[in-house]
Amino acid sequence: MGDYVFIKVLPWKKILMFGRQDKLSPRFIGPYHILKHMGPITYQFDLPPELDRIHDVFHVSLLRRYHFDPTHIVPVKEIEVRPDLTFEEELVQILDCKVKILRRKSIPLVKVVWHNHSSKEATWEPKKARRQ
Repeated sequence: MGDYVFIKVLPWKKILMFGRQDKLSPRFIGPYHILKHMGPITYQFDLPPELDRIHDVFHVSLLRRYHFDPTHIVPVKEIEVRPDLTFEEELVQILDCKVKILRRKSIPLVKVVWHNHSSKEATWEPKKARRQ
């Protein structure tokens, strides 16, 4: 008790809470403070008001120990989700550019860092789609 842990986001809840389900969506959220040990394999947590619709008791299989690192913290905030369950990512910085050569044409690409993602998670995007 008194420790902090990450809570696993179940696949079907990713869509409901974060609006997307792919390899860049968060697998764990937190860290959250353990309030008390409820049973042999369950713990109760101090969850923020944004997560008031979620039950505050979790099985140990949904938890991961938290070792302090500021890059691990994923802020929980409201995301405007479109009817087709997508949302707009916010571009932060363009790191690099290159041209991909195909058989009959070349495609200019830019390496983009997105809001709430680290530079390790930067993606290559077509330059036409990212005019800034």
